[in-house]
Amino acid sequence: MTSNGSGVGVIDKAAMVLSALEAGPASLAELVSLTGLARPTAHRLAVALEFHRIVGRDLQGRFVLGPRLAELSSAAGEDRLLAAAGPVLGQLRDQTGESAQLFRRQGDLRLCVAAAERPVGLRDSVPIGATLSMRAGSAAQVLLAWEEPDRLHTGLRGARFSATMLSGVRRRGWAQSIAERERGVASVSAPVRGPSNRVVAAVSISGPVDRLTRQPGRLHAKSVIDAARTLTEALIRG
Repeated sequence: MTSNGSGVGVIDKAAMVLSALEAGPASLAELVSLTGLARPTAHRLAVALEFHRIVGRDLQGRFVLGPRLAELSSAAGEDRLLAAAGPVLGQLRDQTGESAQLFRRQGDLRLCVAAAERPVGLRDSVPIGATLSMRAGSAAQVLLAWEEPDRLHTGLRGARFSATMLSGVRRRGWAQSIAERERGVASVSAPVRGPSNRVVAAVSISGPVDRLTRQPGRLHAKSVIDAARTLTEALIRG
């Protein structure tokens, strides 16, 4: 590989097109100017990239970065999240003495994508792959609290929590629930954020109310927030 490129000409030229579009929408003439490519070459590459959704078009017909890039970025972020989750959840479990989980939103449900179970004694067990309601529980509160107003309003329909409670979640930076999802179970959750600062997951601990008390956040909010912050940092570092 040389300082001028990888030695694979078509890849280098496609990368030039994508780098040019990183600054914003561009017409074909602007692509030619920005990349120095011949007009037929720039057009052929842009259209080929458009076929694969790596490039798109705006309402004015200008070339823009396409949705496939966001999908790939999200997949890469999820890989980093899951790679970091195991040790972080294990440490959180050991600090709190309670089972720890990582949830991501999946439509009207939340999916447990990682977990560290309390090894002995009474515990709240949520297996990896389990789907739970977005209408109850501290993780559901966290995954909904920072949504756009219309999605937040829709998500509150039939929920065991209110808009006022979600306002408190946003103010504190964590949520708690007592017997919302399941009788006798309490939990504490905090948000994991991606590079754009959007909430992409919720870290939780859960266990019996008798042990966590009716104010579980007083006991464990700091530990849960610290775990969520560690995972956020892992995503931002990329």
